[in-house]
Amino acid sequence: MLAVTIALALAAGSASATNGYYTHGIGTKSKAQAGAGSANPDELLALATNPAGLTALPESIDAGLAIFIPMRKYQTSESMADGGCYPGMGCAFTIGPNEINSENEFFPIPFIGMNWHLTDADHLAAAFYARGGMNTEWQGGTASFDPDGAAGPSGPMTFPGTFGGGTAGVDLMQGFLNLTYAREFGDTFSAGASAIFAIQRFEARGVSTYAPYTKTYVESYFTTGTPKQPKNLSGNGHEMSYGFGASVGLRWQPTDMFSFAAAYTTKMSMSDLGEYSDLFAEGGGFDMPSTWTVGVALKPVESFAIMFDVQEIKYSDVASVSNPIQRLFSCPIFDPVNGEFGNCLGGKKGPGFGWDDMTVYKLGLAWNYSDDWTWRAGYSYADQPIPKDQMSFNILAPGVMEQHWTVGFTQQTSSGNEVNLSFMFAPNSKVSGPNNFDPSQTVQFEMKQIELELSYRWKR
Repeated sequence: MLAVTIALALAAGSASATNGYYTHGIGTKSKAQAGAGSANPDELLALATNPAGLTALPESIDAGLAIFIPMRKYQTSESMADGGCYPGMGCAFTIGPNEINSENEFFPIPFIGMNWHLTDADHLAAAFYARGGMNTEWQGGTASFDPDGAAGPSGPMTFPGTFGGGTAGVDLMQGFLNLTYAREFGDTFSAGASAIFAIQRFEARGVSTYAPYTKTYVESYFTTGTPKQPKNLSGNGHEMSYGFGASVGLRWQPTDMFSFAAAYTTKMSMSDLGEYSDLFAEGGGFDMPSTWTVGVALKPVESFAIMFDVQEIKYSDVASVSNPIQRLFSCPIFDPVNGEFGNCLGGKKGPGFGWDDMTVYKLGLAWNYSDDWTWRAGYSYADQPIPKDQMSFNILAPGVMEQHWTVGFTQQTSSGNEVNLSFMFAPNSKVSGPNNFDPSQTVQFEMKQIELELSYRWKR
């Protein structure tokens, strides 16, 4: 069953672009509470946020499926550049003007997990789930540039596609196999640790026009006099990457009314995306960022829980995600320290999406209405990670969501199993700023999302 789930996840891809490209919660109950609940664990997938939460759970098998629907759009204004050139930037590269909605708005995302009580104090679990991803497909549109500059005879040339290389977009899926051990120390404290094996699948399309700004192209030109076209920049299909990391967590519950949790997940060290070594910094490096979470839960009465979590996502851990696009303007300046043209695409300091770290605030509520029904709701907020001076490349990855409103329920069946449902709505969010390659032009992208997830718990 686990193998089937992994195969389905890889076939479906992932587009969990909610908090940057990380999902707003992991597990159906967590998602119904906007991702809150690390201090009040009530489902097996709680181990993905805080492995210490495993000690509070009964033995079970949990499986579920989310249907994620992101709606994305970008548009660009008229350009006033007229083929002009800018100091340190070269001549204008104008996108459109275009107004395009992304294709691909329906993504199934499965998960599965199982846990065991080894002793009264020792607990073990295994789970497979998706935590992040991004998918865009911009069909149509045009891009133009003037190879001679404003004073040249030929005038601007126009090419099909957002970046002049045909249909543009990316497809990123990130999945995790989590093996967790947790132990109770007395009645009030527990700790846990997870070994995490990660897999990701990536594809980029429509960015071949950036070939002259790759390390491969520039280095070959300066060393041989003949530029070599990069083979690992765009349109190479899906490339797989594998890696590992770990997480640790603790949970303290001194009274029935109050509990506290804290957890940390390391950066996932991933193998390089070789088919895109000319696109991403460090020759195709694309590790996964570290995160930390702190949470509290209050139960003023036994049937009602108020949960508040703060999560930090350290996108600055990943050069390909956090490096600013402006580094491209220093290509082909030679870097004597690293002995290469490091600021070009694919270089050690190569440009990326320029994302900031994210701090996400999550508020969740759970009301045990009866022995059979529990109702849940939540709200989360974060400043989206894309600065307004990083617009051009981020057309590929417009992860601009800031708010999530959620509801859901749990129903106990007559056999003691559970049916869980969550619904998420992320209202429309917009970001606009200048085109980095034609500052007379404005780029704006926006996104809104909904997600429905259904899961079932078999108690053992």
